[in-house]
Amino acid sequence: MYEAYWGLSEKPFENTPDPRFFYYSQQHKEAVARMLYVVREHKGAALFTGEYGCGKTLLSRVLWRELQQENRYQSVFILNPRLSGKEFIQEIVHQLGGAGDSQDKIELFHSLHKILYANHNANKHSVIIIDEAQAIQDKDTFEEIRLLLNFQLDNAFLLTIILLGQPELKYTVMSLPQFMHRMAVRFHLKAFNEIETKEYILHRLEICGLHKPIFSDDSFKEIHLCSAGIPRRINTVCDLALLVGFGNGLASVDRQAIIKINEDLESPDFDVKNMQTLSNSVNNAADKTSSNIDLMKLNTQPPGQ
Repeated sequence: MYEAYWGLSEKPFENTPDPRFFYYSQQHKEAVARMLYVVREHKGAALFTGEYGCGKTLLSRVLWRELQQENRYQSVFILNPRLSGKEFIQEIVHQLGGAGDSQDKIELFHSLHKILYANHNANKHSVIIIDEAQAIQDKDTFEEIRLLLNFQLDNAFLLTIILLGQPELKYTVMSLPQFMHRMAVRFHLKAFNEIETKEYILHRLEICGLHKPIFSDDSFKEIHLCSAGIPRRINTVCDLALLVGFGNGLASVDRQAIIKINEDLESPDFDVKNMQTLSNSVNNAADKTSSNIDLMKLNTQPPGQ
């Protein structure tokens, strides 16, 4: 809706895990490096945690894309881990190209064993990525996942398991010492500092073709304060800021605009009252834009038309 107004090729602050928008802060560079190390060196397991909205899913998509490009791995991506132990094995076998519909657990393990060895013989390593792993509530399921690490050669694992989740996942795994000791790498993603917040915003705007300043210098500090440096919150604030700026015909987004947006977001009746006000502003702006376009067309028509 507001892309043309600001000179953008697309919306820059969508909360979707698009690897094109991945911002390589120092800690995100380290996280990617550790992930690739675990996979390329055929380690057993790794644990990556972070606050809600810190970019863990996007991080996993960056890893996924890297593995697809290298063509030396066969990957399993589990997005909804609310599965029983047997359902986990069924899903893994299915994504690896086996017959995952078997109800017999022993048969499932035999199928998985064949697939893992076939991949190894074809010089491909098997990687299992489990996102939102804190949603696994049954410790027996974690035990089933741990036992998968028994698929190994004398000098290497036949598969690598990467767990991603919110901070409570770390404490759950810590309560399972047999599993915790298998973690070759652990890493915790933190929120951005103020400088990283600004760089993150400018990075996403640049991906969308914008190279001029549309956020004032004092707005970045306010965005960091009201978002606590959490990427998902930054996206929400900035997306709404561009929409409000478009609706009100602003030339740029300043600190006061961010303060007002944050107040609206924290208001208990935001969904009703404030969205109606915002909708009216945007509709008025759209009407004006449409009228200007019609007037331009009229002025360019030949006489007598």
